[in-house]
Amino acid sequence: QVQLIESGGGLVQAGGSLRLSCAASGGSMIGLGIAWFRQAPGKERERVATITRWLGRTSYADSVKGRFIISRDNAKNTVYLQMNALSPADTAVYSCAANQGGEDYLYWGQGTQVTISS
Repeated sequence: QVQLIESGGGLVQAGGSLRLSCAASGGSMIGLGIAWFRQAPGKERERVATITRWLGRTSYADSVKGRFIISRDNAKNTVYLQMNALSPADTAVYSCAANQGGEDYLYWGQGTQVTISS
């Protein structure tokens, strides 16, 4: 079984940066597509970034384009989300999730809190 563990969340001032990590254990991440989701209080869960399992193609929500970068290091079994130019609107619980090439996400991490102060 694959387990996903997020890390790197915390409190940062507006305009700052954070890098989130999603580490997989119990199996290889090579064959998994990974997405980062976020959910803020009172809002629906939003998929902010995705990286595919083979070619590593990336996609981003409009809300984070130009500011966030998703990448993967298969040797470390880790996917990263570099978040730049953060604003209070980015405050949310961020979770990573994995698919096996389809549209459904089978594995989820526990989430990490990201809080951006003014």
